[in-house]
Amino acid sequence: MSNKSFYITTPIYYPSAKLHIGHAYCTTIADSVARYHRLAGDDVFFLTGSDEHGQKIQEKAEAQGIKPIEYVDGIVAEFQKLWKMLNISNDDFLRTSQKRHERVVQEIFRRVYDKGDIYKGAYKGLYCTPCESFWTELQLDENGCCPDCGRPVKEVAEEAYFFKMSRYADRILKHIEDNPDFIQPVSRRNEMINFIKQGLDDLCISRTSFDWGIPVPIDEKHVIYVWFDALTNYLTPIGFLDDEEKFKKFWPADVHLVGKEIVRFHSIIWPCILMALDLPLPKQIYGHGWLVVDGSKMSKSLGNVVDPVELINKYGADAIRYFLLREINLGQDGNFSELALVQRINADLANDLGNLLHRTLNMVKKFQQGEVLAAQGRSEIDENLIADAMAAVKTFDEGMGDMKISSAIKGVWAFISRANKYIDETAPWALAKDPAKQQELANVMYNLVESLRIISVMIEPFMPTTAEKIWQQLNMPKAFADVRLDDIKAWGGTTAGMHIGEAQQLFPRIELEKDEAPDKKAGEKVKTGKQAKGEPGNIDSDEITIEDFARVKLQVVEILAAEPVPKADKLLKLKVNTGAEEREIVSGIAKHYECSELIGKRVILVMNLKPARIRGVVSHGMILAASKGDALEVVSVDMPVGSVVR
Repeated sequence: MSNKSFYITTPIYYPSAKLHIGHAYCTTIADSVARYHRLAGDDVFFLTGSDEHGQKIQEKAEAQGIKPIEYVDGIVAEFQKLWKMLNISNDDFLRTSQKRHERVVQEIFRRVYDKGDIYKGAYKGLYCTPCESFWTELQLDENGCCPDCGRPVKEVAEEAYFFKMSRYADRILKHIEDNPDFIQPVSRRNEMINFIKQGLDDLCISRTSFDWGIPVPIDEKHVIYVWFDALTNYLTPIGFLDDEEKFKKFWPADVHLVGKEIVRFHSIIWPCILMALDLPLPKQIYGHGWLVVDGSKMSKSLGNVVDPVELINKYGADAIRYFLLREINLGQDGNFSELALVQRINADLANDLGNLLHRTLNMVKKFQQGEVLAAQGRSEIDENLIADAMAAVKTFDEGMGDMKISSAIKGVWAFISRANKYIDETAPWALAKDPAKQQELANVMYNLVESLRIISVMIEPFMPTTAEKIWQQLNMPKAFADVRLDDIKAWGGTTAGMHIGEAQQLFPRIELEKDEAPDKKAGEKVKTGKQAKGEPGNIDSDEITIEDFARVKLQVVEILAAEPVPKADKLLKLKVNTGAEEREIVSGIAKHYECSELIGKRVILVMNLKPARIRGVVSHGMILAASKGDALEVVSVDMPVGSVVR
């Protein structure tokens, strides 16, 4: 059991508008990592909050005829409501308008000023109000606009205080080059190295053209400019000024999790400020990718901004959390689709996880009057299940410890699939009919309950409500809040003689109404019902419409493994890489190919075909092939895995 401290932060979000699904994604990542470290026994501090000062907020408040604090109060309340809906387990919520933070910011300004690293000058340059960023003409995009957001900049000229950031350029460059894990993923690290090598200017850290901000302690005509105020939020709640023991415990931060667009501020400006304060640098800056909708970044003008509150009300928080964490590899951009969300709920949550729990509890109740009997002896199948369980725990532990969240989830779900397969292999319903096999039946029931005990703990960082529901339905004696990772690192934690609870449905299967289903664009609908024979679009007629064809999702995949399906002359079981996951496919091509011929082939897969069980194997998709007479050949292409066939 670990007793080390672990400090993780999200960026503090700007309350100029309500949060969208991308903000929910970032905070859910941080929450899952914090929950994992608590499971591991670490002393965790998890911080999120709101960045409330600046010209943009003041202008929006003035336009509504209210004070800036009144404007942000309403929006921040919605932030906190959303985090509660998503079961975010943050230990503090820092608002930069709070007095505790003002004290910290002003003290930091004084210390850096007294060191000689802040001076007064005049600023004349180009300023982007939405991004709160200054730019040189060389840094503007090809349209002469802000390189970050593409909006127009305006020329400003005013007296300002500057931080001598250029003084620390060599030191921060050396730190980044000497510490490969400091900035993740690697692509972000390379961008930052190139940015520094172009030369660092001193940083403008005060403004006089507006007054919604923290006053400069030595010159109250000025307010402290946003980044010098916002970045220091990470020091305030851990006792920088008022609790030396707490500060030593949690600083430096283990992970600052931020969107890729603000990695530069966190990995260059923030470390330079910390160097000026003679404080250690955070251990890691992790820049996650963006969530896009239909391949486009969310924007009001496109009308594709996804509201997480609507989704949570419709599908539940755990389903949203699971989808976001599983679907996207941390550090890469990810696509959001409501249809893909529904498919995940049905396939992974209702079918795989929900059915495993429901079948297990019902069989224990039916065959053993709800009692979990002691296991005695192990078959080879039992040994394999137990080995797979322990391997899954190891994969989960290593993946979460290394911020490979999607991989960790896939490892857990591989074991869920394995446990479902174990039911088919052992056929408890047949064992129950044979009085001589009662101990074998007891072993199978024990192993399934123990598998679910382990699964419930592993899914807690991703799906905290569902995890506890499973624990309660199993009727485990230990309080779920007291469970730790060490409790599942050995097989056999289920107490023989205990009675299981009542089986309740975790995730009802979402049956799409006959005439509508979620489209790729969140909230839009698409017809799915059959039309009268002969009408355009009727799939039973000779002709189809482009809409009918568009419903079939075709993608390039690579065959990783192939083996014959037992007792089936025509069938091969294929394992394929889709670029996002591995799937098993059953294909009727055994008479046309040797298994070795198929390995490495890039073929076209029907991705959204409803999974079907064929000879005991769940086939998730269909490989395209061309045939004429007795000849058959799979359709292979020389394109990257994941390429979409249109």
